[in-house]
Amino acid sequence: MIAKIVCYTLNGLAGVPVEVETDVNKGIPAYDMVGLPDTAVKESKERVRSALKNSGFQFPVGKITVNLAPADLKKEGASYDLAVAVSLLKASEQLVGAATEDYVFLGELALSGDLRPISGLLPILISAKGHGFSRFIIPAANAPEARFLSGAEIYPAETLTEVVRHLSGILRLVPLETAQYAPHPSSGGGADLKFVKGQPVARRALEIAVAGGHNLLMVGPPGTGKTMLARCLPTIMPDLTFAEALEITKIHSVAGILGEEGVVTERPFRTPHHTATTVSMCGGGNTRVHPGEISLAHGGVLFLDELPEYKRSTLEALRQPLEDGVITVARAGGAFTYPARFMLCASMNPCPCGNYGSANKTCTCTPAEIRAYRKKISGPLLDRIDLQVEVDNVAYDDLTSPEMCESSASVKARVEAVRAIERNRFEGSAIHTNAEMGEREIALYCKLDREGDSILRAAFERLDLSARARARIIKVARTVADLDASEYILPRHVFEAVSYRTYDKMG
Repeated sequence: MIAKIVCYTLNGLAGVPVEVETDVNKGIPAYDMVGLPDTAVKESKERVRSALKNSGFQFPVGKITVNLAPADLKKEGASYDLAVAVSLLKASEQLVGAATEDYVFLGELALSGDLRPISGLLPILISAKGHGFSRFIIPAANAPEARFLSGAEIYPAETLTEVVRHLSGILRLVPLETAQYAPHPSSGGGADLKFVKGQPVARRALEIAVAGGHNLLMVGPPGTGKTMLARCLPTIMPDLTFAEALEITKIHSVAGILGEEGVVTERPFRTPHHTATTVSMCGGGNTRVHPGEISLAHGGVLFLDELPEYKRSTLEALRQPLEDGVITVARAGGAFTYPARFMLCASMNPCPCGNYGSANKTCTCTPAEIRAYRKKISGPLLDRIDLQVEVDNVAYDDLTSPEMCESSASVKARVEAVRAIERNRFEGSAIHTNAEMGEREIALYCKLDREGDSILRAAFERLDLSARARARIIKVARTVADLDASEYILPRHVFEAVSYRTYDKMG
């Protein structure tokens, strides 16, 4: 008898249906699994055998053939275990009359018959629902992330026995109730701009960067508060919408790093060490392709501390995602595309000793050492960083002053007001922030008057800027104007935007 059961696999963040066809015939006992299964899938034979026996069922005796269709798609992981077990029970007529055609079965089996959670459940459920499936049986441990999907019957189960009883009508599983999403304001690990003493230029740059979704580079001596400022970024970013939270949760689910809540409620803040490889940054892997740090930072911040210490090849790999907002990882098993719309925040010292340009410290580096240090950051990468600011040491009196600076909550309110302007401006398009504007949108929303254009022209010629740098200055000027509640970009807005593009001419 042939049994057919539906499960799903992942191709990047897209779920792909897989039909498990099982044929049990008389003959010399054998078990063959076809359809490009990897080692983990092939080993399901032993997991399923023990799970069936320990759940009170019989493992079929005879010639068993399991086909995972489509046959030309590589199958990876242990998420097929439950579907294989149910198909074996149907093919061996131990599960008769059960309507399994309407279900998608997902889950790994323990030898005892318990169901174990799988990675990437949420993107699978969303894709399967889009393909017309509405009934799912999943491991109970995956319930937290599945409860936010509406319009589907999702049945969490603890064991294989519970699944069989449900399908047989003996004991019905209780479907999940859809939960309401509630975002959490980011705590920033206790960081708050009110604790940042001095640094008015850097504070202003942070506000502009978040309001318009711009990339930011902070350059200054060690101990001036660059890292502290960066950690304040999530605290002034708008709360996640449900659509954003779902998209970020899908990525984190595939990576297997979801928390107990089952959904991401705070914007990501990723800080990979400077020894990170290109693969860990962009995504990939030897057996299974996983999203990298730039995808895990999607919707949030990617903070690169001590930027010149990262490998040149790793930094150059950021160029395409910074432009397109996606990363395509090509491997022998195929090409996988992950979202990568993040805000890049980087920090670095101005020279190897860290004191070049400092107001109260002496630099001990030679001009050649300074040039070599700065050349670690390529021009094309710097071109993609909209705001480049100097951060100098803070005076002792400022550090010991009992007076608190403006809090993150106050800055966040202004940021949210600008984001509301941007939502209204780009309504109906795929653009969400000023930083994402293309040439068409720049021409439509960023008209400069004669004086503003004259300022930009002078900066373009004096700083030897590229066309990309010019466009990014205009986008920053648009954000500055929005913070000023100005419909038009005024000369002072252009002047401020230009002032954040002077890194190449420092000193």
